[in-house]
Amino acid sequence: MKHLHVMVGILRDREGRVLISRRTVDRAHPGRWEFPGGKLEAGEAPEAGLRRELREELGIVAGRMRPLIRIHHDYPDFRVLLDVRELESFGGEPQSLEGQALRWLRPEELDSADILEADAPIIRALRLPDALLVTPDPRATPNFLQGLETAVADGVRLVQLRAPSLDEGEYLDLARQVLDVCRRHDARLLLNADPAVLLAVDADGIHLNGRRLARIGERPVPKGKWLSASCHDRRDLELAARCGVDFVLLGPVMPTATHPQALPLGWHGFERLVEDACFPVYALGGMHPRDIERARLAGGQGIAAIRSLWNG
Repeated sequence: MKHLHVMVGILRDREGRVLISRRTVDRAHPGRWEFPGGKLEAGEAPEAGLRRELREELGIVAGRMRPLIRIHHDYPDFRVLLDVRELESFGGEPQSLEGQALRWLRPEELDSADILEADAPIIRALRLPDALLVTPDPRATPNFLQGLETAVADGVRLVQLRAPSLDEGEYLDLARQVLDVCRRHDARLLLNADPAVLLAVDADGIHLNGRRLARIGERPVPKGKWLSASCHDRRDLELAARCGVDFVLLGPVMPTATHPQALPLGWHGFERLVEDACFPVYALGGMHPRDIERARLAGGQGIAAIRSLWNG
């Protein structure tokens, strides 16, 4: 099977909108929308190839860029690697130099556009932050709600409520309070619980622990809600893909105090597993905000953590 390495550029305007372009009639999938970019030429370095493509396609000069996600997608007769970079700056005003239509859309509007299926994981990555807070055990954490308020006020935008020591009734009561805190600070909340809990607490989604992931065979939450899962190896990632998850937490990458018996993946092990994932992946286990860029370089979305994000 033929393999293509395609560089993709994410451009944002001052309002945070993302640029997409429409495929012309002389190309495959005419009329569909995609993110700008194109195929690498033989011997071309990835960032150099993307700079060339953006100059030829849009007439801009790309500045600094950072990795966002790498996605493999299989077509009937070839396999494509979408190597996605976010531009931190660019010179010039994007214009159509190849007859393609251009649109600027907010990340939450991208689902409504007729975008190529291969680009769907890119949309998810654009809508996710680069840090995810997994809450400490509420029963063992003094002033839990106050600590959560501080964390989201300091910039945490995605929270997973993990409370294994609480019974179902206690979890529901706490989840409602946590949801109020998150809503006040424009943060999103995932419930680490049975998916049926969403009927009682209208959070933003569900996180599946390893036990729930192993027994659920199809996506258990409706469209419009996030679904994540905990993964530790390639088998878990395959299960997560079959369940239709939006993203996963993969680890432990480094040794942790909470799971001292677990064998760490290390960054090389993390990168090898992420390479075949078809969704955004957070690095979990011994992570700190300073590891975000390392996780991105390894193909990850960012980091998931308890202590380092809870304690600021």
